[in-house]
Amino acid sequence: MTRPDTASPAAPLEVTAGEALRARGMTIATAESSTGGLIIARLTDIAGSSAYVIGGVVAYADAVKQQTLGVREQTLIDHGAVSEPVAREMAGGARHLFGTDLALSATGIAGPTGATATKPVGLTYIGLSAPDGTWARRFVWQGDREHNRRETVDAALRLMLDYLDGKLA
Repeated sequence: MTRPDTASPAAPLEVTAGEALRARGMTIATAESSTGGLIIARLTDIAGSSAYVIGGVVAYADAVKQQTLGVREQTLIDHGAVSEPVAREMAGGARHLFGTDLALSATGIAGPTGATATKPVGLTYIGLSAPDGTWARRFVWQGDREHNRRETVDAALRLMLDYLDGKLA
């Protein structure tokens, strides 16, 4: 039994995200590269998530990004797979493919390898596509592979919640 003056711990992000989607009658899909399906796994860890989670694509290879999600070859050539434009196109492609209200995407360099002179380990772009726009956020995580992927999932869920709370312009 908790005392009335003791604050309860915050609900996990996937619980808050699911409650927000359910309350609005909205659906979501994912397009994941660096997270390998961890975003949708977290969303579907919640019982009853079939009410709002429609599906997802793990698009690790550029060919899958292009053929399944509709990422333009020129976007990949001009910006590389780990870029804001690709995150935006992945999210838009997933929303279109699954016919959902929202879609989240993640592309990044989880590590420990894969870095370049201009793209360090931990560089990550998260995209969100909605009927009224598409947004992307850039992060550079400082941890190991597991940490970087976990942070990406949390940031993706926060981006979606920010959208649902009207915090994106």
